Amino acid sequence: MPEHSRLLVFGRGDEPTTQVLEELGDQNEVVRVENLTDALEKLRQEKFDGVLLLGNAVSRESSLIESGGILELVPDGIVLLDPHLRILWSNERLLELTGRTESAVGCSFYDAFGTPEILGPDFCPFHTALGSGEPARSSLRVGDQSYFEVHTRPVFDEDGDSPLFLVVVVRDVSDEVLQRQKLSAIYQAGLELGDLSAEEILDMSVRERIELLKSKILHYTQDLLKFETVEIRLLDRQSKRLEPLLAVGMQPVAADRDLFADARDNGVTGFVANTGKSYLCEDTENDPLYLPGAPGARSSLTVPLVLHDEILGTFNVESKHPGAFNENDLQFLELFSREVAVALNTLELLVAEKVTTATENTKLILRKVAQPVDEIINDAAWVLERYIGHEPDVCDRLQRVLKHTRDIKQLIQTVGRSMTPDVAHSLPSRPERPKLCEKRILVVDSDDTVRGAAHELLGRYGCDVETAHNGEEAFLMVRSFHYDAVIADIRLTDMTGYECFHEIRQMHAHLPVILMTGFGYDPTHSIVKARQEGLKSVLYKPFRLDQLLNEVEQAVSTPIDLAKNP
Repeated sequence: MPEHSRLLVFGRGDEPTTQVLEELGDQNEVVRVENLTDALEKLRQEKFDGVLLLGNAVSRESSLIESGGILELVPDGIVLLDPHLRILWSNERLLELTGRTESAVGCSFYDAFGTPEILGPDFCPFHTALGSGEPARSSLRVGDQSYFEVHTRPVFDEDGDSPLFLVVVVRDVSDEVLQRQKLSAIYQAGLELGDLSAEEILDMSVRERIELLKSKILHYTQDLLKFETVEIRLLDRQSKRLEPLLAVGMQPVAADRDLFADARDNGVTGFVANTGKSYLCEDTENDPLYLPGAPGARSSLTVPLVLHDEILGTFNVESKHPGAFNENDLQFLELFSREVAVALNTLELLVAEKVTTATENTKLILRKVAQPVDEIINDAAWVLERYIGHEPDVCDRLQRVLKHTRDIKQLIQTVGRSMTPDVAHSLPSRPERPKLCEKRILVVDSDDTVRGAAHELLGRYGCDVETAHNGEEAFLMVRSFHYDAVIADIRLTDMTGYECFHEIRQMHAHLPVILMTGFGYDPTHSIVKARQEGLKSVLYKPFRLDQLLNEVEQAVSTPIDLAKNP
């Protein structure tokens, strides 16, 4: 302590203490006060270089007024109030919390904060402390973004009968409260984003539902997370391409840029989609991964859309300011992106359900219609064969009946495809078989189940399937109409599989024929005989769908060897 200091001495001391004070007074100015009220008044009106506290009885109370010492270093506001809630003393931190530039001494506590809203749990914490003599606490809100936690404790006189003052500690809890609010809001946003029901999707087109989901995502991103620039891309599982779903504030060249889930040459977005790791770009001008996105962007934050450890896409936000995003922003965006992933998955499931429903309805209609249509075609072909050369008008009419009858199945499939929703993001799709599309296949089998299954399985891939019950009916169909391939069982009711194969090849040497049989069951040796005449394809029941498709695909795309098959 420097010489000639001005000291405030508070309290009553014993004889040795008095001698020390006299020695201090020789080189310093010592001002003595007997009670706390006088000490506070002196501190408000005069300047001191130090405060000396005397006596055990007053040490607790007097420690509250250590002006210019440790109380100025604590991060909380500390206030001494009188019973009328007027401020007697405060540290500098309280001025920072209230935003005042001048001393708050003499002001009402609540006036110093600009009449804040009391949030509880105690809505009268100061009166509770004065009345009960026990500590009390409450929370205050100032404006929309500032929250304070207030703890108050009464200070009693020497007799301990009634409180003379209140010691108040004010802590700024804005960051904690806003973080809790944001977490709660993200949870609520998740509920609303995922509020997709089958009933609703029936009333809205899938495109409309996707647009509604996109508007919700944008609303919460901008209003809750305060991010103005947003880009969301969804990962196509097969091509690994990142398809744009939502882009706001991005340059057109960036929004339309082809990006893939690859850590090389695909920017931050490709890196995040490939690794599943979030990426905080502090400075776009010096970041090796960053590709230009939003106009003038200087920092970006990109997180993966993840559901059950599967990467669905990426969520990217950008700012014109360097270092605009921190760890809190990263945490909130990761949490929000999980809710977005759940909502997108829910929508995809509902779309898939609608696609499945449309497909199943189409298959059901075809299953019910296909065989009756085949019966009409069979009968019409029988009548047509007998009228050829006799009644040209009747033949023309029969040809028209056949054409329109065949068109029925095509129309059912066309309508079924039109019922399938057109979605902005891809669902897992059935592998395409372009070689089978529009190929006309005749299936010869006495079993109704087999004929129905042929319609369903081959029809999925664009084949036009017609059926016959036996060999004679098959010959009639082959003579009357064009087919790209014939599939025939070796056990027909009127002939063997070899006889059916041989007769069809006599009529059309270039027409591929596939024989079907159970494993090892060929009592008439149809397959052996047919192989000697050029049979290329055999299906052994029960066969898998891919085996059926492969055999038919090979049959309709492989030229016939005319040297071996005249």
